[in-house]
Amino acid sequence: MPKEFGYAQELWTISKLADHVRAHSEGAGHPRLKTVSPSTVWTILNSQELKPHRIRYYLERRDPDFDTKMRSVLMVYKEVTLGLTGEKEGKTVTVSFDEKPGIQAISNTAPDLPPRPGNGCVGRDYEYKRLGTMSLLAGLDLVTGEVLGLVRDSHKSADFIEFLKAADQKYADAERIRLVLDNHSVHTSKETRAYLATRPGRFEFVFTPKHGSWLNLVEGFFGKLARVCLKGIRVKSKDELKERIERYLDEVNAMPVVYRWEYKMDEVVV
Repeated sequence: MPKEFGYAQELWTISKLADHVRAHSEGAGHPRLKTVSPSTVWTILNSQELKPHRIRYYLERRDPDFDTKMRSVLMVYKEVTLGLTGEKEGKTVTVSFDEKPGIQAISNTAPDLPPRPGNGCVGRDYEYKRLGTMSLLAGLDLVTGEVLGLVRDSHKSADFIEFLKAADQKYADAERIRLVLDNHSVHTSKETRAYLATRPGRFEFVFTPKHGSWLNLVEGFFGKLARVCLKGIRVKSKDELKERIERYLDEVNAMPVVYRWEYKMDEVVV
């Protein structure tokens, strides 16, 4: 990496790499490279499919029980797909849950201009004002496709407990509520455990592995939310942001879409 040679850059550019090669080629025993050009460096890298000017992100498996936990989550999805959620003591509803923190409330400093002939795009002034952030706590019902969501200023234990109470009120008493969720500390906090003790047998938590939040189906809903509702959103207050997210949830629930997980499902045997 460039920083290991005392440079400020995080990644190599072709020109910077060529400069470095020319400066150190003789000392490294390659005097012919003293006049190497950036285009030659590019040709050499390209022939080996090396792209030191780019980053490709990956998720390291830091959980020693990753495969076991992943299978548990996929088993839940398989049961939902096959309709194997009925039990002698009552039906089980399965909800994919997560928090989406840091949703920014941003206001314009000048009015937007509508599209018009000759300028078909919405006109928007470059300046804006930050009004703060909000969090969405959302649970995606894997059978109906409906979303139960709370928009709050934070996503602390109290907010999570409020979501659990909303789910408790939404579903019939005879139903067990199974949540697929990540290992966030509020999901196992002292306050959360105290609330769960007041509703014994009502909730079941199935945790995704550490660094495995991508296994949670609600992430697909969050992606759609970002593209359809939050992209470019401008509001006059945090209250307006809250109201518009809630309005979007109403629109989703009016025509719910059932999400299905397909990756590695053929490997799961119930």
